[in-house]
Amino acid sequence: MEGAQGERFHTVSPLLRSWALSQVAGTTVFLKCENVQPSGSFKIRGIGHFCQEVRARAVGQGGNAGIAAAYSARRLGLPATIVLPEATSQQVVRRLQGEGAEVQLSGKVWDEASLQAQELARRDGWVNVPPFDHPLIWEGHASLVHELQAALGAPPGAVVLAVGGGGLLAGVAAGLLEVGWQHVPIVAMETRGAHSFHAALEAGKPVTLPDITSVAKSLGAKTVTARALECAQQCRILSRVVEDAEAVSAVQRFLDDERMLVEPACGAALAAIYSGLLGQLQAEGCLCPSLASVVVIVCGGNNIDSQQLQALQTQLGQS
Repeated sequence: MEGAQGERFHTVSPLLRSWALSQVAGTTVFLKCENVQPSGSFKIRGIGHFCQEVRARAVGQGGNAGIAAAYSARRLGLPATIVLPEATSQQVVRRLQGEGAEVQLSGKVWDEASLQAQELARRDGWVNVPPFDHPLIWEGHASLVHELQAALGAPPGAVVLAVGGGGLLAGVAAGLLEVGWQHVPIVAMETRGAHSFHAALEAGKPVTLPDITSVAKSLGAKTVTARALECAQQCRILSRVVEDAEAVSAVQRFLDDERMLVEPACGAALAAIYSGLLGQLQAEGCLCPSLASVVVIVCGGNNIDSQQLQALQTQLGQS
């Protein structure tokens, strides 16, 4: 993922041992801190790679994906237009404008904004930057696993991540295959109401959710990429769904434990530890009873601040 000057747009993110989460899990928990990427989330890995390969005027979609596209376009000296759902926070809009992007609001959910972005690309001859469904995106995200191998040496007992459209899952699965760690289980976490991957696994084919009802809007793709289902044939993927309340509670506990504020989408992954799900998977025989270590991908996210967290807690009866 290097540009003409040998630069890359993502950073090698820290891998931190979490004392607090290790205490909860009963085993060593490492945090892969993608929340400190220049664009605020893991998205810069895949989207940065895509933009460097394509190098053309971009039209992107989504909050975190859009910020990654806008950041990459600015670094490449190219214009970018980002299409977002109408309910997008002003905080995200301002961040995009700060990266020099034009912002358009369209539709209620990400899927509708995506259709508008595709139409703009067709009409004006721009390149549509997909937020998760493209081989170059997965190739970029696979870099995360290569960093894990360099830092850990030995494979972890499991990798925990959140699933929205499935791009991170596809990239991590590709990375595990590339480094020979395909036996490492992936615990794929979603919130109820944004569980398109779980629904697809149950149906044995991609399905479209009628609506996104979860507060974890960054997980809100009504249809997961078909590649995610293919990954389930190649790697060991344990799909689990948590309630919004568990994800938001995990966000608060993580803030208290690690002094880092992340989106509810990221809270879905953290909830695997905080809700005791990891222990349940061990008790059920789905995971080894004595895990050497667990890596949680802290995917980050821009659509959160202390006021939004309080509002979510109030909405869910947690405050």
